[in-house]
Amino acid sequence: MTESKIQFFKESPADAQRLEPSTCTEAETFVLQVLDDSMEPEFAQGCMIVIDPTGLATHGSYVLARRAADKSSQATSDDPEAAVEDFHFRQLQCREDDSWHLCSLNDAYPSESTPSDFSEIIGVIVQRAGTRRRYHKRYD
Repeated sequence: MTESKIQFFKESPADAQRLEPSTCTEAETFVLQVLDDSMEPEFAQGCMIVIDPTGLATHGSYVLARRAADKSSQATSDDPEAAVEDFHFRQLQCREDDSWHLCSLNDAYPSESTPSDFSEIIGVIVQRAGTRRRYHKRYD
């Protein structure tokens, strides 16, 4: 299992430090397009999200996570659609019992039970962009 580069905090502590990446490419932000409506109304299908792989994940952060690979169901081909299914864009929430959950904003989609089902948090969403300037939003 790959160790996550993201630190989890219930609240953003004043002395929290971002983790230093081991290579330059691990520090680069990247952009993805939202492919479904699981995070509506905050993130419309087709909008662009900017992901910071060195971000500080706190309660309420939006994150991109990779599902732990199940050896019996691993895709044997280089099918891009199968590879996309391993990644999930969700909101990270800490419950009263100190367990972490990955939740969709749209009630039509189930929330993941715990991030222990995920091998790593890829990054924290830091910005949303769309076709209109008023749709642009930053997440700190």
